[in-house]
Amino acid sequence: MNARGLLVSAPRSGSGKTIVTLALLAALRRRGVAVRAAKAGPDYIDPAFHAAATGHASVNLDTWAMPPALLDTLLQEAAGDGDLVLIEGAMGLYDGVPGTPRRTGAAADLAARFGLPVLLVLDVSGQSQTAAALVRGLAAHDPAVRIGGVVLNRVGSERHRILVADAIAALGVPVLGALPRDEILALPERHLGLVQAGEHADLADWLDRLADTAEQHIDLDAVVASGAPLPSPAGGGEESIALPPPGNRIALAADAAFTFMYPHVLDGWRRAGAQVARFSPLADEAPHDDCDCCWLPGGYPELHAGALAGAARFRAGLARFAATRPVHGECGGYMVLGQGLTDASGARHAMTGLLGHATSFAQRRLHLGYREARLLAECPIGSARARVRGHEFHYATLVSAAGDAPLAELADGQGRPLGPSGGRRGHVTGTFFHAIAQAE
Repeated sequence: MNARGLLVSAPRSGSGKTIVTLALLAALRRRGVAVRAAKAGPDYIDPAFHAAATGHASVNLDTWAMPPALLDTLLQEAAGDGDLVLIEGAMGLYDGVPGTPRRTGAAADLAARFGLPVLLVLDVSGQSQTAAALVRGLAAHDPAVRIGGVVLNRVGSERHRILVADAIAALGVPVLGALPRDEILALPERHLGLVQAGEHADLADWLDRLADTAEQHIDLDAVVASGAPLPSPAGGGEESIALPPPGNRIALAADAAFTFMYPHVLDGWRRAGAQVARFSPLADEAPHDDCDCCWLPGGYPELHAGALAGAARFRAGLARFAATRPVHGECGGYMVLGQGLTDASGARHAMTGLLGHATSFAQRRLHLGYREARLLAECPIGSARARVRGHEFHYATLVSAAGDAPLAELADGQGRPLGPSGGRRGHVTGTFFHAIAQAE
């Protein structure tokens, strides 16, 4: 592997990691650098922006949910024939789940495992020399994690920049850039976080403006030079897949209502020999009849509930499919498998009715965190008694369960029991949590 790597992280969420990462990706690509990207943790929105900026798929790397061998495989795939891989962290550099060292889900785990220097993004609004104390603490916290450089964000003036940069430079940590306060350097948000890349009306122009900003305010040559060679994979480079394919040919719902599927899961299915056939419920398409499994991924069905309720061919075709073959829904897909979905305005829309539950956004409640599932029956994400690790992130509430057998017993990231979850009826299964990988 000839590529070099760099981890972009920060002391906390909201510091500007995504903006700095995208600005670097766009600017380096413009310069002809074969740049690639990955995302630490289970986030599924940032990788789509990475892909738009680089022209290549971006994968998730999650030290809590993924076995080490899978991490090695995915980093190797992310690097491909690239020159530089930027891994964008999640939350703060050391934020993770207390438990097994180097398996916490923190971005720092990846830096330590792969020997990657950290490009630290600091939001310095409201402070000056104090930023140096923060850098000192982060640099000293774990001897296996090296701060390779700093990019200042939301700098108020040239005097402000000099005060902060001089204080940090005295530590021997290079300041590689300083971005001004600018409304352009932000992404729109909505109830589940950032607007997705495919919904950004002027994404290409916006990325060009970010590239302009990076060229003006960041030492791009120094950023490239700060990367470290990626290590050869442990164990001789054997490939690892996250989840065994649930069939030889898998019907996958894919449109504006069903947008979220981990790329590493799909790629693993394909490497194992499975084919994926996409169809669009919003276009009133049914799953392809030559498939032996149907998968309804997550997304935003609540924004399209009326159209889904009126998609008669989709609903009838899915019911015919489910009479003889497995159908599985994750999060948004699970909602669509239920009896009904109540949107944020309180309007109820009939769903497919293949499971007995109903969901609602009328009373929003955040469900967020890592999940380990012990499956109670064979289903498309694994065999009975298998343990699967994943993530839950939704505001929908379950308003009726209607007696379906549970699909899994859940525990949180620290192993604390959360009780039965999901549902199964005949060939149909569903759950709110997104499967990331089989547990070791």
